[in-house]
Amino acid sequence: MTFLVDLLAATLRNATPLVYGTVGETYAERSGVLNLGIEGTMYAGAFAGFATAWATGSPHLGLAAAIVVGIGAGAVMALMTVTFGANQHVSGIGLTIGLIGLSEFANRLIFAGGELQRVEPMPIVNPFGGLGEIGAVLDQYALTWVAFLLVVPAAWWVLQRSSFGLEIRAVGENPEAADAAGVDVARTRYLALMIGGALMAIGGAFITLALLGSFTLDIIAGRGWVCVALVIFGRWRIGRGVIGALLFALVFSLQFRLRILPGFGELPFELLLALPYLVVIGALALSGRNVAYPGAYLKPYRRS
Repeated sequence: MTFLVDLLAATLRNATPLVYGTVGETYAERSGVLNLGIEGTMYAGAFAGFATAWATGSPHLGLAAAIVVGIGAGAVMALMTVTFGANQHVSGIGLTIGLIGLSEFANRLIFAGGELQRVEPMPIVNPFGGLGEIGAVLDQYALTWVAFLLVVPAAWWVLQRSSFGLEIRAVGENPEAADAAGVDVARTRYLALMIGGALMAIGGAFITLALLGSFTLDIIAGRGWVCVALVIFGRWRIGRGVIGALLFALVFSLQFRLRILPGFGELPFELLLALPYLVVIGALALSGRNVAYPGAYLKPYRRS
C-alpha cells in the first residue's frame, strides 16, 4: 500500500509540468502554429522563477516573473511566425536555443560562485486531509491542484465552448474563412501563443519553485519535447493530452522505484531511465496513425 500511495503521489507531481506544457502547446497548435520553442520557454520560466524567488524571497513573485517571461516568449514566437511568416520549425528551435542560452548565461552571471543556490520550495497542501494512508496521495503542491482542478477544465471550456476558443479553432483550420467571417487571424494567434507560453513557463517554474527548490543546467530534460508528442498523442484534445501526461509521469515515477525492487536492480540503469520515453514513442506510434492535423497546421497566413 505504501509503495502504491507513493507511486500515485509522485505521478501527480511529475505530471504537473507536463500538464501545463501540454495545455499550453495545445493552445498554440489549435491556432495552427507548432511552437517548438516550448523547451526553451519552460527552461526560461524555470530560471526566471528561481532567480526572482532567490532575489526576493517570494516564490509567488518568482511565479509571476516566469509568467511574464512565458508571455514574452510566446509573443516573440508569434512575431516570427505570424507577423513575418517565418518557418515554424526553424523559429521554434531557434527560440529554444536562444532562451536556453540566455538563461544559462544569466545563471553564470548571477550565481557566479558556482555553489548550488536554493530557495524555500512551495509548501505541500492537502485540502482533503484525514483520509489516512491513502490520503497521502493528495499531498500535493498548490500548482498541482491548480493544474488539474482549474487549468485543465478551463482550457477545455475555452477551446470547446467559448467564442474565443471557436476563433482559435477556426484560424487553425481555415484562416481564410475565419478572416472572411471577421476574425482577426493575427490577433487570435498572438493571444493563443502568449497564453500557451505563459502556461509552458509555469510548468518550468514548478520544477524549480516546488519540486526542487533549485536550478541546475538541463533542468527541463526534454519535457518540452515530450509535451509536443503528448499533444499529437491526445489529438489536440485537452483530456487525451492530460491522460498521456499522466501515463508518462506514471512510468517516469515507476522507473525510479523499480531499482529498489528485487529482480529489477540488475537491469541496466540506462534502460530504466529510457523507459518512460520509450513508452511515449510507442504510444505515439500506435495512436499517431491517420491523425487529422488542424487544417492550417504549419501554414503562415497572408491576407490577399
